Amino acid sequence: MVILLVQITMNILPEVYRPQNEPLLENETRKDRFAFRNNAMYVSLGTLSAVAVLAYILRNTKQLPAASFFFLAFSLIVIFIYSIPPFRFLNRGFGEIFLAIQIAYTFPSFAFTLQADQTHPFLALTIPLTFLAFAYFIVLDFQAFAQDQKYNRITFLTRLGWERVVPLHNIFVLFAYVFVFAMPAFNLSLKLIWPAFLTLPFALYQIFQLRNISLGTKPNWTLLNATALGVFGLTTYFLALTFWLR
Repeated sequence: MVILLVQITMNILPEVYRPQNEPLLENETRKDRFAFRNNAMYVSLGTLSAVAVLAYILRNTKQLPAASFFFLAFSLIVIFIYSIPPFRFLNRGFGEIFLAIQIAYTFPSFAFTLQADQTHPFLALTIPLTFLAFAYFIVLDFQAFAQDQKYNRITFLTRLGWERVVPLHNIFVLFAYVFVFAMPAFNLSLKLIWPAFLTLPFALYQIFQLRNISLGTKPNWTLLNATALGVFGLTTYFLALTFWLR
């Protein structure tokens, strides 16, 4: 419940500070804009208040370990830096990084420490997952590139340009699997985490698709988005299933 409320906040709070040149709805009026902004603010305050109450209850009942409290606090800091001026990294070209950190690193770490009451070398696996999540958000940037340029949105793609982002995307994807291969350095046997490599062929296909798009091939956005989401989602699933069975 806490994670769900935090993610709702991260999705809604940025809308309070949406620039005037970015309409949410076509032909929206000034009254519509202010009404939506106010509603977004009320919902955000409500979800943040609910998170605070739940954290207080968990802390008082000794169900919120110090490690979990740290990750929860870190998660809220990520939200504020991502959403609120003067930081608002959502519009500085770093929003995708913070989204990836929140979803692939902070949430799994918070959930694990909440159950285990401590950290574990297993949490090192959130790092390659973060790279795969970041690669997925980069793919989404490509599909929205024209609209982002129209409204002068600064994303990771519009800030760096596709010539730089395509090779960076490929590096992030490949580095994720290199990091998994290096897990024995964190006392995690490859015999335990090898299912993560089951998604490697799809990851290579994801790289292949984006490379072809950069060379001028007509894009199949549905297939590319499904591939990128599948690589991140299935890798997370295989790792979680492996640890649950073991």
